[in-house]
Amino acid sequence: MEPPALTALLQRAQEGDAAAADALFAESYPLLTRLARARLSAHVRTPTLDTGSLVHEAYLRFVNAGRLHIEDGLHFRRWASKVMRSVIVDLARKRNAERRGGDLARITLTSDLAISDEAGADIILKVHEALTTFAEVDERAAQVVEMRYFAGMTEVEVATVLGVTERTVRRDWERARLMLQEMLR
Repeated sequence: MEPPALTALLQRAQEGDAAAADALFAESYPLLTRLARARLSAHVRTPTLDTGSLVHEAYLRFVNAGRLHIEDGLHFRRWASKVMRSVIVDLARKRNAERRGGDLARITLTSDLAISDEAGADIILKVHEALTTFAEVDERAAQVVEMRYFAGMTEVEVATVLGVTERTVRRDWERARLMLQEMLR
């Protein structure tokens, strides 16, 4: 569960209090580190993306986002999973662009998650695009995938953040996996 001070810090940070934003980062650092570590634990880290880099990039995006409407710690966790997805996708796009000669080359998508090789960056982009399309059909199931796949959250954590049961998360996860498999073919 969130520390009681987290919601107050979120509110003050969103009102432009720089000291509160710094305190929020310090207070949420263990949570963000755990989410980033879970996301990256099964994959080879690259020189450009490790746990610390992912956490710090999330913080920079929070500070640079200006006014966000994050009500409490649960919304903050949801936001963090979206930011981690965005950071990973941006890195994959950059790696593909560099590998293919910059913005002038076409990017081909394939199917592996590790971002340390060509296939890894490709699959992240492919999953991102499929997930964006899938969200138009089933937004909650797409959020489940986003939190589990891109933020490495457990079923229990996802259920808490979304305010649903673990069984609902499992059903959404299975439905989303089947739909995304079809979309990725």
